[in-house]
Amino acid sequence: MKFQLDEQQGGNAISRHDGQCVWVNGQPHRASLLVPWRGEVQPWPLSRFEDLTEAHFEQILACKPELVVFGSGARIRFARPQLYRSLIQARIGVETMDLGAACRTYNVLASEGRAVLAALLIDPE
Repeated sequence: MKFQLDEQQGGNAISRHDGQCVWVNGQPHRASLLVPWRGEVQPWPLSRFEDLTEAHFEQILACKPELVVFGSGARIRFARPQLYRSLIQARIGVETMDLGAACRTYNVLASEGRAVLAALLIDPE
């Protein structure tokens, strides 16, 4: 039994992923990206987990989400808390998952009307 709408009204939806590409609203993205619950999908200039910096999380902060779902690539990897200190200080929750889990979780939260942002690392790993 299906519990979710096929398309979200007025928001972004991730329709599929394969590790090298994520489709948002039917459009393919082959590089890391930020998917806010509403508004424009943004490139996230990051190609390797090891290259994460505070600036990457500052870009997320500018979107003003209430919750961030960080898709750390093909496998789950946790960023050092110092990197996302700005989100913690702004009382924005951060959940880390592998890419597939992050895509699924984002869709559920966005369909509930939550102010969620998916920060998705697409890496060649």
